[in-house]
Amino acid sequence: MTKTYKLVSWNANSIRKRMPCFQHIVQQENPDIFCIQEVKAKEEDFPFEDIKSCGFPHIALYGMPGYNGVAIVSKTAFNSISKADWAGRKDARNIYAELKDGTIISNLYIPAGGDVPDPLLNLSFAHKLAFIDDVSEWLEQQAGNLKNRRILLCGDFNIAPLENDVWSHKQCLKIVSHTPVEIERLSRLKNSLEFEDIFRKFYPEPQKLYSWWSYRNPNWQTNDKGRRLDHVWATKEMAKSVKSAKILKDIRRFEQPSDHVPLVIEFEGNL
Repeated sequence: MTKTYKLVSWNANSIRKRMPCFQHIVQQENPDIFCIQEVKAKEEDFPFEDIKSCGFPHIALYGMPGYNGVAIVSKTAFNSISKADWAGRKDARNIYAELKDGTIISNLYIPAGGDVPDPLLNLSFAHKLAFIDDVSEWLEQQAGNLKNRRILLCGDFNIAPLENDVWSHKQCLKIVSHTPVEIERLSRLKNSLEFEDIFRKFYPEPQKLYSWWSYRNPNWQTNDKGRRLDHVWATKEMAKSVKSAKILKDIRRFEQPSDHVPLVIEFEGNL
């Protein structure tokens, strides 16, 4: 009988502040791999011992002081770990690890892009577009080697691409994260290795699906003005082995929560 494994992907918005949340998620879901975005800790400040005490002795970290940062923590050892930098900045937004069965997990944190959706007026937005272009171009160049591999690309992509990934398609078209130019860029990234959108495989449109609710909205539960900024994508070979997917919305109700909630998938493998 083939064994299944769980992976959680979550923008923690500071792992040190969210350790009670992290511990609760681990107790509830018992994942084998946990991908964290927005770690907000350099190497010497990362809570290694707390993470290990939760059952994850193997830690791949790309950290930096104060902001950004990504980590993959695992119950089983990695074959290899690599860090990647895009669009000319070393800003700790991408780390990937190869598992024992050859599966590649890439944990990606795409820049938010500021508030003005114009690359000429907003350098943060220009950087976001350049970042996505850079990742896409590299994957397109490697497609011959990677397209048929078992690859999961997960993380906070800071883009809600589909109409029902936002609370109001019409009202969000001019809001950073749902603009046509961002959606076009993200489509190129998705097509680079013919990735499948795992959550829309299990929850197809027109079902509304969100993973983020703004801190600025105190009535987030009642008006439900969310966006699906967090994603798990898989190459065709990997997608065959994904058995389930769910979003842990209840985590947003925690005291001092992240504005993002965790994504959970279960897949077949030989870790």
